[in-house]
Amino acid sequence: MANPIVETAITQHTLWQALTGNPPPLALPATPISVATLDSREVQPGALFVALAGSQTDGHRYIRNALANGAGTIICQPHGLAEINQDDLLIVNCTSGGRAIPALDTHRQEPSLSSRPTVYVVDQSVDALQRVGAFQRLHRTHPDLRVIGITGSVGKTTTKEMVGSVLSQRFTTHRNVGNLNSEEGLPLTLLGLTLEHERAVLEMGMYGLGEIRLLCNLARPHVGVVTNVGPVHLERLGTIENIAQAKAELVEALPSAEDGGVAILNWDDERVRAMAEMTKARIFTYGLTPTADIWADRIESSGMEGIRFRFHHRPAKGKPTSLYVKVPMLGRHSVHTALRAAAVGIVEGLTWQEIATGLQRTTGQLRLVVVSGINGCTVIDDTYNASPASTLAALNLLADLQNGMYHRRIAVLGDMRELGSYTEEGHKAVGIRAAAVTEVLVTVGELGRIIGEEALAVGYDPANLYMLTTADEVIDALHKLIQPKDLILIKGSRAVGMDHIAARITLTENAQVAKDSR
Repeated sequence: MANPIVETAITQHTLWQALTGNPPPLALPATPISVATLDSREVQPGALFVALAGSQTDGHRYIRNALANGAGTIICQPHGLAEINQDDLLIVNCTSGGRAIPALDTHRQEPSLSSRPTVYVVDQSVDALQRVGAFQRLHRTHPDLRVIGITGSVGKTTTKEMVGSVLSQRFTTHRNVGNLNSEEGLPLTLLGLTLEHERAVLEMGMYGLGEIRLLCNLARPHVGVVTNVGPVHLERLGTIENIAQAKAELVEALPSAEDGGVAILNWDDERVRAMAEMTKARIFTYGLTPTADIWADRIESSGMEGIRFRFHHRPAKGKPTSLYVKVPMLGRHSVHTALRAAAVGIVEGLTWQEIATGLQRTTGQLRLVVVSGINGCTVIDDTYNASPASTLAALNLLADLQNGMYHRRIAVLGDMRELGSYTEEGHKAVGIRAAAVTEVLVTVGELGRIIGEEALAVGYDPANLYMLTTADEVIDALHKLIQPKDLILIKGSRAVGMDHIAARITLTENAQVAKDSR
């Protein structure tokens, strides 16, 4: 999948100052750089291409392609120079062993430079990208900009989109494109900040300890939202305690309460609740119990039309508030997402009318897709990623949607990866829930087989269970199994081809994006 291209508000002067630490020479015009990308295939005329040396592919191999596509600026490491004709370019040596200022007359205008692509040569491209992102965040933004950081094991992207929708009712708001939430993606997002932005909503992901701390150092959040702690990336981090520690880096980085810091924590998750002891920021909690600062009850699913519930807010001063709302999201787990967005709205001073309007207008890069499928079925395509928590939520959604409109509920569930020591337990938990809410269960892959075997262990009818190995086998089986008005959930790792399965049983011309994701 190609990395997205992002709009930026930087110029050549921004890059020069961030990467060399010196004022730009008069000979270098302040040419705007409208877009940036990490993928040479996404380059358009005038774009910034950042060549990263990744574990699977080296972006430096594609510098020539980026220039051919019209890149106006390149950030690369020294070995990238072997890919280009240096005579046609302005080379700016920003390496620790080189001269930061090239051989230019810094007191004289040279209009010819404006038509020459500029190549900034750096020690490490990802470090350089982070320096530029931090420079933009610190020096070229609104003086009253407030940043909302969002992390957690699942639900980050949906929360980011809904928080952005709420804040946009009053503030000019910036947010990540898609899930650009990593040490490479978040700096790209920062490049889009302008003097007009009053709020920034930034999703923060991680694969190891210290990564969220790094992202906070770049973004400088005032508000931190933690969704939950679960066994996602457990294979990398080893224990659930390490995952909680990694997520807690967000609240640890927040300013004090006196300086406007607010930690918005999930009261229903004991590991998140414990983070209240790890920050000097003000604590604001959300959940499904009256002990939280904002909580919800009377939850009712309206099928494909969304979810209804009642908010309650107990302010430190003043009268408690209750409000009935309906949001265009699927599944009861979406209530927590709406609570997070409402919590951010409250701490940022929005009215209940603004919050309710923002919740109802949520749009954006949402991942769960409901489409018409073969043989008259309906397909819930939730193949973006998979963890036990998100798969259980998807199965609960399947249960919510069985309201007489559908014939059978069929779950097609595949491997869930990077669970480490939780692999067997997580797949078994999914098997138990799948047995309770489906009429037909199809599993894919070796780990998927654990789901099926656990369903059998709790009494599932073997005649309705299909434990298969490959995506192609599943596609063949589904073409024979699916009947009119069946409701099909597809969930699991792309490593076993779940997205391929979804594509082969859907009628994509009738696709509609459901207002939900994990």
